[in-house]
Amino acid sequence: MKIRRKTSRAEVPTMAMGDIAFNLLIFFVILARAQDDSHLQWQPAQAKDTISGKQAQVSVLIDADEKVYLNGQQIGIAQLSGAIGEQLGDAPAGDRIVMLKIHRESKAMIFQPVIEAVSEAGGDLFHVVEQAEP
Repeated sequence: MKIRRKTSRAEVPTMAMGDIAFNLLIFFVILARAQDDSHLQWQPAQAKDTISGKQAQVSVLIDADEKVYLNGQQIGIAQLSGAIGEQLGDAPAGDRIVMLKIHRESKAMIFQPVIEAVSEAGGDLFHVVEQAEP
């Protein structure tokens, strides 16, 4: 005896296809933004009652495009701790000053790993800000 199988046809709901297309559109629009790499853009933060610091051996800068520079050379955050450690060498405590310049519009997710990298390398962090005008 032969048993007949029911043939079922799977249908993709058209509403789900519209949601997927909309999400992909947003994803590609966000990725398509172009950045200008031609120059460094940096505006220091401002604070009241600032003091001058000592001469720094190492300078770390985060520009407006959220790129990290070590002594003027672009570097990844993953390599930053080791590179700072090499620059500081065997300098005694108090002479291991790392000058940190962060653009005023930088986000915490960019500058917090940089601060951690300076700490891991054993550097004394010195933030650069401008005196706020009254």
